[in-house]
Amino acid sequence: MIELAEIEAARARIAGAVVRTPLVRLHVADAPAEIYLKLENLQPINSFKIRGATNAVMLAPAGAWDLPDPDAIVIPYGGGGLTTGIASAVKALRPGTRIVTAEPDTAAALAAALAAGHPADVDYRPSFVDGSGSRRVLDSMWPLVAPLVDDAVAIPVADVAAAVRTLAERVRVIAEGAGALAPAAALSGRAGTGKIVCVVSGGNINLDKLAEILGGADG
Repeated sequence: MIELAEIEAARARIAGAVVRTPLVRLHVADAPAEIYLKLENLQPINSFKIRGATNAVMLAPAGAWDLPDPDAIVIPYGGGGLTTGIASAVKALRPGTRIVTAEPDTAAALAAALAAGHPADVDYRPSFVDGSGSRRVLDSMWPLVAPLVDDAVAIPVADVAAAVRTLAERVRVIAEGAGALAPAAALSGRAGTGKIVCVVSGGNINLDKLAEILGGADG
């Protein structure tokens, strides 16, 4: 677990290079939860990665950022850096908040690792959700991530495509595949109920693919 003081120091270091991205409500009739979107896709390079692998922090110190009492935070899982940074801050500030990771079901390595109790190889199939998922969780990340994650969910690629459309239609936000994973998890009910913050991690999507999805393709 990364110490909160280290995260706060990292936040100060990167303050001039990143923007404080907004937290917006996603209004969808009959949604199973009260869903909020943390729009990291609005960073200057359209991705959270501008923060750096170890300095990818979105939460302000206690008493400051936009929703003080989330029931769960859903994070797209790739290499593990984003999850470790966010989860460490959340668990230090609000231990009762659940940390849920989301991966495409074509490459759900963390979900498999949590089920097995150790990193395990999965049947990897490429998809447009190419910023998340892998064949296997990095062995070096496993001991860091495992204690911080309460649940890992695998999302069908068709659900991710539907979430891309929903974000475009309802909040005029363009999300890449990985960026739409967390909202897809929340919209499907896999992330639970209550107040759920979804990290929209990036907006770098091929325009032809975006046009296909907006036209109704399942990804």
